[in-house]
Amino acid sequence: MTNRQLIEEWVTRFNSGDIDRVVELFAEDGSNFGRRVGRDGVRAVLVDIYTRFPDAKLAIHEWLTDGDWVMFRATYSGTHRGVGRLPIDGGMLIGVPPTNKSFSALHMHLFRVENGLIKEHWGARDDVGMMRQLGLVPPPASPPP
Repeated sequence: MTNRQLIEEWVTRFNSGDIDRVVELFAEDGSNFGRRVGRDGVRAVLVDIYTRFPDAKLAIHEWLTDGDWVMFRATYSGTHRGVGRLPIDGGMLIGVPPTNKSFSALHMHLFRVENGLIKEHWGARDDVGMMRQLGLVPPPASPPP
């Protein structure tokens, strides 16, 4: 399996919501955003994601690969149905009651693969855009005339 195929499988598993199958693609000593979290840390993040957004999905638009690195640009979508407990998505959803509103926001994710497992994960997300769609942040002000 190529590195891109591994990340394609990660996306398929993420979109299925099967946390155990997603986690098994990560190295035991893998890192997330520069912090060594291992599989237990990845599992905790995924539990929080699916608690807040049980229908969370990624729709991939482009792929880039360079050796051990695989990156994609995607639309991340879901419906806010639960209360977040971890400081993910900018920490803006900790303790926030469900809005039952849906969102669709751009994401970019970067993975480093080592020995057939994900060793590192990084991401860039439009968290403010997501929060606006959930009705938790006001829309941007109109420019003056």
